[in-house]
Amino acid sequence: MIIKSLKLKNFRNYDLLDLKFDSATNIFYGDNAQGKTNILEAVYLSGTTKSHRGTKDRDLIRFERDESHIEAVIEKRGIPFQIDLHLKKNSPKGIAINKIPIKKASELFGIINIVFFSPEDLNIIKNGPSERRRFMDMELAQLDKIYLNNLSNYNRIVNQRNHLLKDTYHKGNIEDTLDIWDEQLISYGDKVIKRRNKFIEEINELISKTHNKLTGNKENLVLSYESSIKHLTLEQAVKRNRKRDMKIKNTSCGPHRDDICFMIGDMDIRKFGSQGQQRTAALSLKLSEIDLVKQLINDKPILLLDDVLSELDKHRQNYLLDSINDIQTLITCTGLDEFVNHRFSINKLFRVESGIVAEEN
Repeated sequence: MIIKSLKLKNFRNYDLLDLKFDSATNIFYGDNAQGKTNILEAVYLSGTTKSHRGTKDRDLIRFERDESHIEAVIEKRGIPFQIDLHLKKNSPKGIAINKIPIKKASELFGIINIVFFSPEDLNIIKNGPSERRRFMDMELAQLDKIYLNNLSNYNRIVNQRNHLLKDTYHKGNIEDTLDIWDEQLISYGDKVIKRRNKFIEEINELISKTHNKLTGNKENLVLSYESSIKHLTLEQAVKRNRKRDMKIKNTSCGPHRDDICFMIGDMDIRKFGSQGQQRTAALSLKLSEIDLVKQLINDKPILLLDDVLSELDKHRQNYLLDSINDIQTLITCTGLDEFVNHRFSINKLFRVESGIVAEEN
């Protein structure tokens, strides 16, 4: 699959922008804070309806404007798709596929498969569990609509259960009402945990080989799903924690509290790994994500690299560039030295300056 074109109106620092991409390597270069990342952000929104930065829709709209428009044309197995997103300050976004409005954002997931890699991702190992859960959820949402549905329902139920727990002071005994929510929480939560475990198994089959090569056969990296319920079933854990939940007015266990563990031998590198080990593991994780998407959808994802090369040493730069030469890639950077030194093929080159994008030969 490839993205053929992107049009932006009143998005971030762009008034109007109309870009056509090459099916291989597209590089956007220029100084920081000129708008390079905003282009990748718009592409990511076109596939996931969300900003990779977690930004709210209203903050994506150009200053002193009330709405913004993104139009992306995708080609998937020779079939074109036009995706339109209308972002509004005071109402939910509007989404259309081939000019037909859709009711649920989830209907968009799976049309495009995007892997986004930014400098922040290099810290995914050492940062908090929420980032590692987000990594799983965003990838699985693109690959598996059933998972997306189960996760959406689970999150909705957790929110409603938490509202109910906070109301205990006013409503007195709510345990009978909790039974109804707990039954649904367990049903959807079990499905979320099961699919996440399978995802970790699938990644493990790929990441060991990649990490081995990156470290010169010195390290073997193994991932495991770390559940907040330990050896219990979710049903047992929810029942056991009910009194505690009522006391703290929050749902204390379930997949919204789970994590991914990264082990090199007997060492948990989240806690005890060096910065170099953590960053190498993060690179291995992202490269394995690309391989997994290829394997599961029998197609190649679109890769977005946001100023990552400047954060890597020469060995890891070379490995990354060698690994992505067969998929469409949009890359942002401040300079072109990494590509010139690597003799990397640049199919389209764009200079970005103050929200103006100029194609160069």
